[in-house]
Amino acid sequence: MTEHPTAKLAELAAALAPKEGYNQQPIKGLRLLRSESVLHNVPVLYQPGVVFVCQGSKRGILDGDVFVYDEEHYLAVAVPVPFRMESAASPERPLLAIYLDFDMRLLAEVIGTLEQHGAQNTAMADAETLISTKIDREIQDVLRRLLTALQSPVETAVLGDGLLRELYFRILSGPQGSNMIAALTQRGNTGRIMRSLGYLRENFTKPISISDLASQAGMSVPSYHAHFRRLLGSSPGQYIKSMRLHEARLLLARQGQTVAEVANMVGYVSTSQFSREFKRHFGKTASEEVRWMKQHLGEMPHDHSQMPAKSD
Repeated sequence: MTEHPTAKLAELAAALAPKEGYNQQPIKGLRLLRSESVLHNVPVLYQPGVVFVCQGSKRGILDGDVFVYDEEHYLAVAVPVPFRMESAASPERPLLAIYLDFDMRLLAEVIGTLEQHGAQNTAMADAETLISTKIDREIQDVLRRLLTALQSPVETAVLGDGLLRELYFRILSGPQGSNMIAALTQRGNTGRIMRSLGYLRENFTKPISISDLASQAGMSVPSYHAHFRRLLGSSPGQYIKSMRLHEARLLLARQGQTVAEVANMVGYVSTSQFSREFKRHFGKTASEEVRWMKQHLGEMPHDHSQMPAKSD
């Protein structure tokens, strides 16, 4: 009997992720997650990248839309976007997932080549921030070869970059690649919103108004609100709050500062307001959430460049 492709991926992933939580890999931006718990309604903030589930299943919920990423579907993320996540797993059959942050330089090279050869028509494509796509045979094959190469340091060193390039090509030339490219290339109104997000990422710890962001995008405030919600599934104000709280969550887990110190670092004047909004968002106090993260995600690296950009 021929072995199912996902069974082989799960076997390879399990060898690379022996402990619960994130298991860092020698390729920059790549890590494997092992999770043995059923999770419900967990707030997450994913950076641009892709998630492949080798065993188990996950579901993301954004503004009423459901995005499935499981053994038959992967999740691609074009823009940092907060949403709610649930997953199915158990100690007997743990969830095994590959998290890959996009290398923007390499991604731009692949997009440029695709457009040069007319491989994707993005002129009329709608930009999408989250995309759930069925995994085809070609992507399964690249993943199998990538996980196999990761078992060997020399294979990783020699083959790693080429395998990433091939994986990017398969994603961007796939059925929803044009929607990804439309978001990633930052054209039109999407580009204006994306540029304002760049301004927001640099200034989110400071007092910032929606009119500031609209001005950065070259839009009126009502127009900015409408385009922002369509692209990101939340209002600008909700997005800023979520961004601050997720950054605070990582700072608390990585660096061990007090709640008051972290609240101030992410732009809160009132520690009590921060604590209320943190518990409302994550469903736990800051200390409870840090314990949860260490139990489910492992110790968080202190080097920001190696910090997991995605939460479970």
